[in-house]
Amino acid sequence: MYIKRFALGIIVSTSLFALIGFAQQSSVATVEVTASQKEAEVGQQVKLTVVAKDASGKVLNEKPSTYFAGPFDAATADENGVIKLHGPGEVIAGAIVGGKNGFTKITVKPASIKTVEIEAVKSPLVVGGTFQLAATTRIFSGDPRTDVPVTWTSDKSSVATIDAGGIVTAAGAGTANIKATAQGASGTTMITVVKSNLRSLAIEPATSSAKTGDVLHFTAKGTPAEDFTPRWAVSGSGATIYPDGAFVAEQPGTYIINASSGNVAATASVVISPRNAEREVELVGRVPFKEFQGAEEWIIGNYAYYSTIADRFLVYDISDPAHPKLTDTVKVDARIVNDIMTTADGKILVISREGASNRKNGIAFYDTSDPAHPKLISEYTATVTGGVHSAYVNTHYVYLTDDATGSMRVIDFADVKNPKEVARWQTENPIVSTVRTKEGEEIAGRYLHDLYVKDGLAYLAYWHDGVVILDVGAGIKGGRPERPQLVSQFRFNHNELYGNGWLAGTHSVYRDRNYLFIGDEVFPAFFDISSHERIPVRGICHVIDISDINRPKKVAEYPVPEGGAHNIWVEDGIMYMGYYSGGGRIVDVSGELRGDLYRQGREIGRLWSGAAESYRPNLPFMWGAQPHKGLIYFNDVNSGLWIVKLGDKIDKGSTTTPGQ
Repeated sequence: MYIKRFALGIIVSTSLFALIGFAQQSSVATVEVTASQKEAEVGQQVKLTVVAKDASGKVLNEKPSTYFAGPFDAATADENGVIKLHGPGEVIAGAIVGGKNGFTKITVKPASIKTVEIEAVKSPLVVGGTFQLAATTRIFSGDPRTDVPVTWTSDKSSVATIDAGGIVTAAGAGTANIKATAQGASGTTMITVVKSNLRSLAIEPATSSAKTGDVLHFTAKGTPAEDFTPRWAVSGSGATIYPDGAFVAEQPGTYIINASSGNVAATASVVISPRNAEREVELVGRVPFKEFQGAEEWIIGNYAYYSTIADRFLVYDISDPAHPKLTDTVKVDARIVNDIMTTADGKILVISREGASNRKNGIAFYDTSDPAHPKLISEYTATVTGGVHSAYVNTHYVYLTDDATGSMRVIDFADVKNPKEVARWQTENPIVSTVRTKEGEEIAGRYLHDLYVKDGLAYLAYWHDGVVILDVGAGIKGGRPERPQLVSQFRFNHNELYGNGWLAGTHSVYRDRNYLFIGDEVFPAFFDISSHERIPVRGICHVIDISDINRPKKVAEYPVPEGGAHNIWVEDGIMYMGYYSGGGRIVDVSGELRGDLYRQGREIGRLWSGAAESYRPNLPFMWGAQPHKGLIYFNDVNSGLWIVKLGDKIDKGSTTTPGQ
């Protein structure tokens, strides 16, 4: 076994020595591994050659028992030592012979650019005016790449010229085609230039005030009135103004806004005060963990259901939140009970399973008519024996992830004793392949990690495929639960975001209003989830605007310095989030969102969840959060359940740290 995906809400790979299992009795002293290519591109294959030697250096006639490659989302190894490359970065590949292991490194170069997209200029430029164009370069899968140079050209310099930075200067009336080229691929857009009769400009509003993080919209009006594209600018480094006139500040102060068109310009001012969103975080109650690690939580009524990275899930009576009471420990045949969720009426509980001893994982349904003591009703394993990482309950359907194939399955449990699969959906791209290992066949290059369903739309956190939106009853594309239909997709380049040597992908998704809040999960290429030592983590939260559901676009992000974005819950303009090594976070996400939410001072509070008595002492590893009845329930992998409430606003003269 080279790397396995167990559950957690994370991608788990055990240490290489744990993968070996135990050292066999053998005369093998060293294992030398060489790759047919030290450098290759995404989508290519590399063959390993393995030579085993004894202590004297004599070559032995022993064959590898196992080949491996990682990170698992960048490369996979088959039983013949062929390494298939799915993502850019540095790949570690190797083999085990006689209980000894050998390694080699392969540098995987990003795929070449296939398409270039230029955002269109909607209104004419006036003679003498300037505007900056933006080009997005994408590889075959649709992932963006920003590390390639773009060459700009104009087919009619008498109308418009363009420099190396994409700045268009309008020279004369007419139309010109602007081309952006990268690695042989290109895209074009048309620029219209008109003679200007503008005598003056005015910015509305001429003056305004707001708090950090507030988005203000400025417009430029010309005299006489005509259609034109102004160029916007703002003084100072603590604020941003976008091409559409939207302004947001990260730092308090006074800013000067400038709009220009040709040789006509106007200014406005805006005074920004601190957001002062911080509030005290008061601890109400706790359920400490130490002997095993916690996973997902589901809070409903007076009960908390808590899954574990173990063979059980726990039930707590939280009618007195200050003193949660364990009412049941339900044993499950699984290494990890990852997801846990009830129907809206709380009558049926669904759990997902990975690592079952009989290799029949899937999901299980429990009767919670007595919420303190769930009783098993039925299981569904027929098409998902390979494991279910995440599951989302919506009416009498469960939308779940199939670990074995990387697909979404839809299970109808209207007859809960006889659940049945009614749909399957998956992404398709050229790098997905079937890999034959000693344990059987596995799908490589595709991984679905999380799901969220609301108002007839399913939002899928599809790891390297970004976020996928499906119509499952919204009436947009004629979809229904039995027939999911693709609406749109938004992709990231996680290798550019986090660099080589990391498992990184789109992990979690939550919708609120016209925004998707998306968490990246980022772990080392190899790590041991059972270790009691610290596990380094990275990852941020992206905010995607889906007001145009067919064209999602990123507008903001929430990056925490401690890193480790995980699960998200948004309610009434507040985001509650588990940030692994950053603890619990409570964030003001009210109003329009643009820019860096962390730097804007939108944090309301934070909870440091490290505890001396925990699985990893004094180290937070926060999974997520759920608001319930005026309280916030944070679930930490290392230290268990934390029940808190928001208190008073923090006096800026105070030295008290929230959550301490």
